[in-house]
Amino acid sequence: MRKFLFLLITFFSVTAVANDAVWVHKVERPLESVYKTIYDALESARFYVVFEPNIGKSTSQFRERWGDDYNRNGLSEIRSMVFCNGWYANQVGNADPDMLALCPLHITLTEKDGQSAILFVRPSFVAKGTSAETIAAEIENKVIKAIQTATASTKNSGAAATNMTDK
Repeated sequence: MRKFLFLLITFFSVTAVANDAVWVHKVERPLESVYKTIYDALESARFYVVFEPNIGKSTSQFRERWGDDYNRNGLSEIRSMVFCNGWYANQVGNADPDMLALCPLHITLTEKDGQSAILFVRPSFVAKGTSAETIAAEIENKVIKAIQTATASTKNSGAAATNMTDK
């Protein structure tokens, strides 16, 4: 019984930590209606998008092979943006070269039932306790602000963005 309780407590502790590591921003609009605006906002904030993997399209070719294990959450889109800012990369490297593991940064965008989620691993969480913690928090705040600004200003059929949530 003690082992079971220990495992249960450990599981929930790890789950809570993992949730703190990822910033989740939900928008009541399809991914296609926010994607370009987020891309432009990141670039305006000097985070240059260097790669745009379409994960959903790539994994869809395995639909038959994976069978019932394919896309069990029913996501209609999974895309990513990989981006970097050279100045910030240099500052992170100056503070703690090991934290260059954060470079490049990325966000993952998913869609289900017309609702988009923007997912971002928090650099401040990764860098916690290191010499790069302060610069990582600055980067995190700048990226999050760009995404929030982009999604707040995006229009859907003439209506302003609504029902946004952050976690």
